[in-house]
Amino acid sequence: MKYPIQKWKRFRRRRKHKRKENGRKRRQIPRTVIPSFFTLMNLFCGFLAIISIAERRLFFGAWLIVFAGLFDALDGFMARLSNATSQFGIELDSISDVVSFGVAPGFLLYAFGLGEMPFVGIILSALTPLCGAVRLARYNVDAQESRGDYFKGLPIPGQAIMIAAFYLTFYNQLEMFSGLEYGLNTVLVPVIVLLAFLMVSTIPFDKMPSFDRESIKRNKVKLSLFIFYGILILLFQEVGLMIVFSAYIFKGIILGGISFWKEAFGEPEELPGDKR
Repeated sequence: MKYPIQKWKRFRRRRKHKRKENGRKRRQIPRTVIPSFFTLMNLFCGFLAIISIAERRLFFGAWLIVFAGLFDALDGFMARLSNATSQFGIELDSISDVVSFGVAPGFLLYAFGLGEMPFVGIILSALTPLCGAVRLARYNVDAQESRGDYFKGLPIPGQAIMIAAFYLTFYNQLEMFSGLEYGLNTVLVPVIVLLAFLMVSTIPFDKMPSFDRESIKRNKVKLSLFIFYGILILLFQEVGLMIVFSAYIFKGIILGGISFWKEAFGEPEELPGDKR
């Protein structure tokens, strides 16, 4: 005969043994979960942006594209911080970017002004997702070989936020374009073509440095510049976005032009053994 205290002890031993077995079977949460969450939030913002634009709430749609860009930056930061970069994350990020920074801004452009040109407007609006998809596919192929400090071509989030910033800055000041031959589209069309070309070009654009000790020491000036960009955006909001991304794009164009000039017209480097 067993007393109640003995039965209780036996029950506790069994329970403890089961806990140990369950603990062995329990798997750790993959590191990719955290950056993937921010990637999906980027996609969700892009989806909401498309809905907002379809309902003629372009202002909210433009800001949702900007927030998608914020989540895109956070997923990259979290992936580097947790050392959770993976092929799955790269592919998921590209799919999300096509929606948030390709389809959504293209739809915004069509609703903002390009819809006034029935066929041509559709083609011009499609440049954003089409060139963006090419840019992302090339990035995925070259991801292992690309230089750590620069992007090859304008990143698709950069052009999308530039489009959103253009709308947020000028949507209530359209009278500024009334004196031009085609109104707003006189300025909008060249901007779209330029951004599309920059995405598929090989012009180097600054990449935000990592926050590890070695990267901070090596990229003090660049990191300070990005912090300054962030302060401008916080202080001036949509105008700050316009100023910051215009400066970012023109800096890339100028440095790319200087690099091209040196390669095309600079003096060829003298190889060892060529001295006479």
